[in-house]
Amino acid sequence: MEGVTEPVRPEDLRVSDADRARAARHLQWAQGEGLIDLGEYDTRSREVWEARTRGDLTRLLRDLPAAPARLPDVSRRRVFSETGGGTAMRVLTIIFTTIAVVNLVAWGIVSITTGELLYPWFLWTGLPPLAALGVLYAFGIGRPQRDR
Repeated sequence: MEGVTEPVRPEDLRVSDADRARAARHLQWAQGEGLIDLGEYDTRSREVWEARTRGDLTRLLRDLPAAPARLPDVSRRRVFSETGGGTAMRVLTIIFTTIAVVNLVAWGIVSITTGELLYPWFLWTGLPPLAALGVLYAFGIGRPQRDR
């Protein structure tokens, strides 16, 4: 048959970004355990993201012991969920923070131009919304599922 080639060796198979991320977490674990120093971690991490085949990744991890079955996830922890409640909390936080900052800046400008510290009225525009958002968040509105 024309077009049939020899099977690809396992070490020559291409790797995905998920495979690279798993290898990067393995290196992070090894650096955290003191198995490799920061410079070596940096070099190997760069090479992990440049790796194209399983053999490339194996070469980078060969001298390290097997990592625990459950490596820590290095992705960024979400503050708000992806639900409607999370979106509402994000929007309200942005609005209330903007109002509080604008009032703080206005208070600062007035205090500087008059030469005296005025009554901190900006707190009345910042603290009540902060308290309301805190209560909503404490009761689970907009929080990611794992935090409830």
